[in-house]
Amino acid sequence: MTSVLSWGSRGLLLILLSSLVSLVYISILDQKLFLQMSHPHSRHRDISILLWHWPFGHSYRLGGDKCLELYNISRCFLTDDTSTFSTADVVVFHHQELSRGLISLPLHLDRPASQHWVWLSMEPPANNANLTRLNGLFNWTMSYRQDADIPIPYGKTVSGADRHGIEVPSNRSCLVSWVVSKYRPHQARAKLYQTLKQYIPINVYGTWNKRPLSKRKLLPTIAKCYFYLSFENSQAKDYISEKLWRNAFQAGAVPVVLGPSRATYEALAPPGSFIHVEDFSSPAALAAHLKHTAADRRAYDEYFQWHQSHRVQAYTDWRERLCQICVRYPHLAARKTYRDLEAWVNG
Repeated sequence: MTSVLSWGSRGLLLILLSSLVSLVYISILDQKLFLQMSHPHSRHRDISILLWHWPFGHSYRLGGDKCLELYNISRCFLTDDTSTFSTADVVVFHHQELSRGLISLPLHLDRPASQHWVWLSMEPPANNANLTRLNGLFNWTMSYRQDADIPIPYGKTVSGADRHGIEVPSNRSCLVSWVVSKYRPHQARAKLYQTLKQYIPINVYGTWNKRPLSKRKLLPTIAKCYFYLSFENSQAKDYISEKLWRNAFQAGAVPVVLGPSRATYEALAPPGSFIHVEDFSSPAALAAHLKHTAADRRAYDEYFQWHQSHRVQAYTDWRERLCQICVRYPHLAARKTYRDLEAWVNG
């Protein structure tokens, strides 16, 4: 009898232990599933992005699943309906309207603990004012800067030949063109232009000299010239704007660049596609090079060889930029706050 009870007790103990292990295993699985569903950086959940206000007042349609429809980015939903604030995973604020007091932050609303705020600006540091009051509010940065949490350049170089090819015109009617609207005499680009024009003719357009170009006429006008002055209004880290990606490359003119270092341009632009002003000892030397290159068809064509192995992609649609948040989302720090936003912007 004792032996029977002993084996019976052991069997019961084994059954109890087995049940306990099963319960623990199920609990662990449930906890993992819960974490996957509730963790803000889960790779397999819908992400809702609220754009609090449109940059510069230029809006786009957000109806439907735009990220999937336009850019093949799934489970990423955009809205500009501010009434959805309490359920948004990410809220994006464009700095220019904030700095000018055109809109206010929703500090009066109950901000969900898991919600992330994104500071967005495509402007160089000199154009980003009133940053101190934003300290401690934003979790991620969205900028042309390569070290931003969500980097969104004005354009990028893509491997692969341009399938449309390019035919370099041989009968261009002008040597150099420049489109500028906000001309400031103290800027480096203005000083260089004033000296450079003493040596070569430069066709200048824009509201500054009352020769504005419509969007329809912009690229065809630039395309008539051998070179385009892709002069940035500020020489800042990684700041290469549409002056290169759209005005020069899409028009088919060779860009003469003034902005960050040659190394930065080499890292981002197609190889052998530009002329950097820092490569010349003086504006006179630069002007001489431009005249010589325009007169030498073989030398000029060298600046277009990159079309055989690369192509450029320009970004102009804010929806495409916003969808990039979802691409980066799984890799972003869940717990991060910019205590000194100004230090990062000016860094």
